[in-house]
Amino acid sequence: MRNFFIILTFIITGLVSAVVIGIDFETIRGTDDYDDEQEGLREQIIIRFSHVVATDTPKGQTARKFAQLVEAKTNGRIKAHIYANGSLYNDTNEWEAIQNGNVEMIAPATAKVSELFPKWGILDLPYAFPTHEAVTEAYEGKIGKTLLANLHNTNVKGLTFWYNGYKQLTNQVHVIKLPDDVNRLHFRIMPSPVIKEQFNQVHASTSSLPFNKTYQNLEVHFIDGQENTISNIYSKKFYEHQPFVTMSNHGYLGYGVFINKPFWESLSEYNQSAIQAALSEATDWGKRHAIEMNDHYTRELRKKDVVTIHFLTTREREQWKNAWKAVYDQMTTIIGNELMDEVHRIQNKYNSRE
Repeated sequence: MRNFFIILTFIITGLVSAVVIGIDFETIRGTDDYDDEQEGLREQIIIRFSHVVATDTPKGQTARKFAQLVEAKTNGRIKAHIYANGSLYNDTNEWEAIQNGNVEMIAPATAKVSELFPKWGILDLPYAFPTHEAVTEAYEGKIGKTLLANLHNTNVKGLTFWYNGYKQLTNQVHVIKLPDDVNRLHFRIMPSPVIKEQFNQVHASTSSLPFNKTYQNLEVHFIDGQENTISNIYSKKFYEHQPFVTMSNHGYLGYGVFINKPFWESLSEYNQSAIQAALSEATDWGKRHAIEMNDHYTRELRKKDVVTIHFLTTREREQWKNAWKAVYDQMTTIIGNELMDEVHRIQNKYNSRE
């Protein structure tokens, strides 16, 4: 009997100790769960990033750089899966995809955004930003901040702008030097009212076609020409059906970088900061390398025997500027005097440095 009581006492003591220790562990574990930052350190976050150009372009390379940086900065906690070449969504349905949360990030050309938000057309005005420094001032200054904030009533948050380069004209008919040379030619353009009006002013017809359908339409001669950066012209091999290239630098092609707003708001401040830091570093990297990449592809294009390249002279460029003056007058009512004044300020500042 004595042994029975000793064993019973031992069992009761053990049970009481287990309960007490268990309560302590639960208390500790509960404290960890309540720590938002610690929780953020444990979760895995996947960002689906869709874009339409090749990986060996300024946007393609900047997207890859962002993916590398955000993973490195978070020790693999956040990963960006990059879907290039329109493999997931093309430029006609990527905005709907990010609105619906089917992807987390996209980086469409700013011209395509102007179809939904007309003020974005300011970035398509011909010869608006004469130097790379002028483009940076537009993107990072008053114009860029105003446009990124102008996404009302959407599930989309504007983050920043990415860089590519100046647009050039290509066609399959003849060398283009003056505005009259595009008369009655048919061009593929992005869906931008400003770009459409530019070609209207020089009596050329246009079709708004998805980027990943452009080569096909050039191949079957549905269109005579198109406008794009050299990096896109070369990486997509447009030159195979466009033997005449005019280095016009008549407009700048850049990208707005967007993220799904509900997804963004679901992230902790810790994770938002990590994404912003990676994005800022990738943007600076991309801005530097975009110039190098377009210069490199220009040199490569000049090696192609089938391609004739014409660089506009100062006199020829002035004739293009004069032909497009009416575009500014028509767009002022859409863009507003305040932003248009900012364009003229930047033009005057950097034209004097050319």
